Amino acid sequence: MAVPKRKTTPSKRNMRRSHDKLSSPAYVEDKDTGELRRPHHVDLKSGMYRGKQILTPKED
Repeated sequence: MAVPKRKTTPSKRNMRRSHDKLSSPAYVEDKDTGELRRPHHVDLKSGMYRGKQILTPKED
């Protein structure tokens, strides 16, 4: 069975864990409405995607 030769120092452990952090979700401002939306996603309020009508707009 594999056994570590030495104890991993806290510095090395934390350097390894530095890439495990959660990144904040990206949002872009919509050109037409000015609202924030996720990139490469359909705008659910207007139903537009890349300048084309994909869905029927939601009514509140």
